[in-house]
Amino acid sequence: MGTFRIEIEIGDPTARRWQRVEALVDTGATYTSVPRPLLEALEVAPHARKTFELTDGRRVERDIGRTWIRIAGNTEMTLVVFAEAGNFPLLGAYALEGLGLAADPVNRRVVPVPGLLLAAR
Repeated sequence: MGTFRIEIEIGDPTARRWQRVEALVDTGATYTSVPRPLLEALEVAPHARKTFELTDGRRVERDIGRTWIRIAGNTEMTLVVFAEAGNFPLLGAYALEGLGLAADPVNRRVVPVPGLLLAAR
């Protein structure tokens, strides 16, 4: 699958202040990652530290926090990884699914999709 970039907005934990950023849509990434300085400017606080595997196989530890994300008018609280300063923002699968969106790599956009539930007997 090809990659593409879209504009997203990252909000502060109260959803009052927002910062627009261009992010690489990466459905192979679990969480959205945003450079630490931007998250700190929005007063997003880390609540845990997790181990992540990079595409080259190395493992790194990164802080994670919770804050708001907005894409194409859809807004949701999501987990974010505190990326190193200078890293490009990545939009991961967790945020996409939480927003009810999926990647459309052919048209280089995200599109709404219905949620899935198990049928009750």
